[in-house]
Amino acid sequence: MDGLNVSIAFFLLVVGVCQVLRWLSKRLLSPGTHSCLAREFAASFQLCTSCLELRMLMEIGPWSGAFGLDVVLTLLFLLSAVHSASFDGASANPTVSLQEFLLLESSLAVTVAKLLAQGVGTGMGWALTWLYWSWEVTQLHFIQNLIAPECSSSIRASLPIAAFVEGSCSFLFHLVLLKVRQSHPLCQVPALAATVTFLTYTAGPFTGAFFNPALATATTFHCSGSSFWDYIQVYWLGPLAGMLAALLLFQGNIPRLFQKNLLYSQKSKYRVPKAKVTAQVESDKPQRKRKGGESNSEPCA
Repeated sequence: MDGLNVSIAFFLLVVGVCQVLRWLSKRLLSPGTHSCLAREFAASFQLCTSCLELRMLMEIGPWSGAFGLDVVLTLLFLLSAVHSASFDGASANPTVSLQEFLLLESSLAVTVAKLLAQGVGTGMGWALTWLYWSWEVTQLHFIQNLIAPECSSSIRASLPIAAFVEGSCSFLFHLVLLKVRQSHPLCQVPALAATVTFLTYTAGPFTGAFFNPALATATTFHCSGSSFWDYIQVYWLGPLAGMLAALLLFQGNIPRLFQKNLLYSQKSKYRVPKAKVTAQVESDKPQRKRKGGESNSEPCA
């Protein structure tokens, strides 16, 4: 269990460093630079380092660390909740940034800047985590260094099925995200954390359940067993297709491409029920008659 305690301390250290980075960038940089670059960089760095360390625990822990999958899934849920609460509006996910672009919530320049910041943050997170592993602080890290050069692809199914699995994970994740993004954080954070944990548990044995192109690129693209084009189809095209399907199902259209709603008919929000109008008219009739009778009964000069 010493290795698990060291990993938990590593998670806390990374979150703390990224929080300090976000605080400094908010004070020193302009709002646009903070939201487009620094915030996405810090979130991507935090997500990548945590994911790599957690995947190491998931692969080595059950047979070398004396803890099971239930411990790793609990850590995954807690880390997902911490990430959702601390990202400060950043996504650390290219498909989410593209979704915001398609929803007319960000411009093309802002979206490109976010994608670049996510790529740099993920790359630096990967480099720092490998440097940390090279120190071999625990036995788990020592084993990780031994098996790292011979890592195999996370695609453990046929290519169409793997792409479908990643697309389905992205579809469900974005559908939940679209549903809860305007909700209170007390509802949004556990909903997203539970979704990520469930998808990782069910789809992990097939593709690793990344549904995040930047994270998958840093984690598994360097491993042997699949070609670069296979990785692109599964971990880029699959999540992008899932995001588009979720957006089309939730919105009925894609605002950046076309305004017409293809799935749902537009109905007025303020329609008054006919029964209510009829009842109101009938209740007004006796009053009008009464007023008319009173005016006729007045004496004439």
